[in-house]
Amino acid sequence: MELQIGVAKINKYASSESGDTLEVVERPNGGLSVVLADGQRSGRSAKRISNIVVRKVVSLLAEGVRDGPAARAASDYLYAMRGGKVVSTLNILSVDLESYSLVISRNNPTPIYYIKNNKSKVLDEPSTPVGVYRNTKPIITELPLQAGLTVIAFTDGMVTAGERKATKIDIQKELIECVGQECSAQQIADHMIALALELDDNRPIDDTSVVVLHVTPNRGDIVRRMTVSLPLK
Repeated sequence: MELQIGVAKINKYASSESGDTLEVVERPNGGLSVVLADGQRSGRSAKRISNIVVRKVVSLLAEGVRDGPAARAASDYLYAMRGGKVVSTLNILSVDLESYSLVISRNNPTPIYYIKNNKSKVLDEPSTPVGVYRNTKPIITELPLQAGLTVIAFTDGMVTAGERKATKIDIQKELIECVGQECSAQQIADHMIALALELDDNRPIDDTSVVVLHVTPNRGDIVRRMTVSLPLK
């Protein structure tokens, strides 16, 4: 099998910096983790908050700490630094080659969607952002790795997109259609961001980040690749 990761991000309209932070880290015992945080407030102050959270999680995962304890430690760290006065959402998507599973950790009221065995599911159990209280725990879901498994996580800019027009994106429907058309992970992420931009008339209401994990059958290529595109002003 082959793992694809697709990411697309846009800033809030008229904001020079996104409050969302996303990083990918290799797990010491095999696999990859994608860490996505959305800091409270906007612009540079929000970026500082999300950076604090992501850096803490990434450093712990790189040392072999499991996802749940890493998320709790990041929450306690933010709470200690800011006294519970600021919060951040946090999602961790981990391909764990020890357990050969996909581990999904949510400290985020925004749901996560996935498709498995051609059936779509939503993870929307109530979840608390990090930094509010001590020992805030994530909601953790573990799925076996298998071809066809697709997961999409995003910050709340995807949810607020279209509010000016009193409409919103049917994320589950769009994901099902993309998977049915055999889109790559990056194509799915690009499609979702394009929809959000269209609904907001290219003036995003909020910072928006989308990450897609897609497991495909192995095509016989053993080369690992990563591509990054960053527009520069």
